Amino acid sequence: MLTYLYVFTAKKVYLLFNYEKMKLNSVKELLNSDKYLQEVHVKGWVRTFRSNRFVALNDGSTIKNIQCVVNFENIKEDTLKRITTGAAVSVKGTLVESLGKGQTVEVQVSDLEILGDSNPDEYPIQPKKHSFEFLRENAHLRVRTNTFSAVMRVRSALSFAVHQYFQKNGFFYVNTPIITGSDAEGAGEMFKVTSFEHNEAPLNEDKKIDYTKDFFGKETNLTVSGQLEAETYAMGLGKVYTFGPTFRAENSNTTRHLAEFWMIEPEVAFNDLDANMDLSEDFIKDVLQYVLDNCKDDLEFLDNRLTQEEKTKPQAERSDMSLLDKLHFVVDNNFKRVSYTEAFDILRNCKPNKKKKFQYPINEWGVDLQSEHERFLVEKHFKCPVILFDYPANIKAFYMRLNEDGKTVRAMDVLFPGIGEMVGGSQREERLDVLKEKMKALGIEEEELWWYLDTRKFGTAVHSGFGLGFERLVLFTTGMTNIRDVIPFPRTPQNADF
Repeated sequence: MLTYLYVFTAKKVYLLFNYEKMKLNSVKELLNSDKYLQEVHVKGWVRTFRSNRFVALNDGSTIKNIQCVVNFENIKEDTLKRITTGAAVSVKGTLVESLGKGQTVEVQVSDLEILGDSNPDEYPIQPKKHSFEFLRENAHLRVRTNTFSAVMRVRSALSFAVHQYFQKNGFFYVNTPIITGSDAEGAGEMFKVTSFEHNEAPLNEDKKIDYTKDFFGKETNLTVSGQLEAETYAMGLGKVYTFGPTFRAENSNTTRHLAEFWMIEPEVAFNDLDANMDLSEDFIKDVLQYVLDNCKDDLEFLDNRLTQEEKTKPQAERSDMSLLDKLHFVVDNNFKRVSYTEAFDILRNCKPNKKKKFQYPINEWGVDLQSEHERFLVEKHFKCPVILFDYPANIKAFYMRLNEDGKTVRAMDVLFPGIGEMVGGSQREERLDVLKEKMKALGIEEEELWWYLDTRKFGTAVHSGFGLGFERLVLFTTGMTNIRDVIPFPRTPQNADF
């Protein structure tokens, strides 16, 4: 686009000069272009600079770099010395067909400007293989690697797909509280929120902290779930969902635990358990299909990465499926629906259990199933994703609807290959008297959840919902093995540096 600068006088208009204002191109846009000999302008970070001539440039828009060929006549020697890995540069030049391997186009550089230097003696993300532990210690820079840039682009695509699915299906997005006075799970492992100074909290007559004098006038915590609040809004808006941060003060350093993570929680009025299972299957397939359609380069890279990683494992520990195989395994198969009791009988009588191959033997009905059991059902027995339903009441939460047998509740878990449980949900207990009895048995005071009980007093109805840990979904979709590697800045015990 040509832009002109005019000077106006009383009688004449003078054209002083014109200049070309070039559009800033993305690397992804240029790599997909077939308009050769066009003048282009791209900014990014140097991945490598070899032979004092070839710059591999990446701007985060794609996992692929674009090769920029430096013309010595146009670039000063001082500038050439500053082209180092990690440096931010602005490149102008001509897009031409590449004769080299691995790319179809490249940029013949006419002008290169250093926007930000990177000292090669100090920059930690050099072009070599780094351990994930090292990269976690440099979480502020790890997104500049191929693996983490791919993971974060997939995470972004999944996040968009989540909102898109619910919005196009008539759900309303509800922001539930981060600070709460209730414990939805009854686990007790919550982070406390207080305005009291350390060791200066006032005490009551029982020598306990007097929370009536705290900021909120009661004991409050960071939320572990937005479910209970979402239920109240479903009973007025019909179909709602939450998608926000949740917190667990569980002192665990496993590869599956975070202290801060994101939860997707839809709640639907008038949905029974069958409709809830329909929703969970349709939702998961939709968001995974979106990623398959829109993140092909990143998924191909992550698929190759996982294949190479599998080769380093003992033969017995290797997966039978590639990353793309697992994604299609979910998207292309109907989910098998199986009661807990049927699954228990299958597991109790299976060869791994009889030969004592399971770490946790299956003997008595009512046991909580472990990942090894869930994966056996999915990968070996049914060979498709599985939805287990009607779990024993004593291993599930108080808000799940009690079945007529008095032993099981209308709960469901969606099981995936390689990971086990992906989704947990239920038909909620809508009967006020039954809900009160269940709360009483667990020692949950009615006064704590009076507002929740009100929804069972005024216009109660069958309703259902589920929860899906977003990081677990990203973990499955990217093939990563540690949940700390699928969130930008992981929060774990003794780790809040960034």
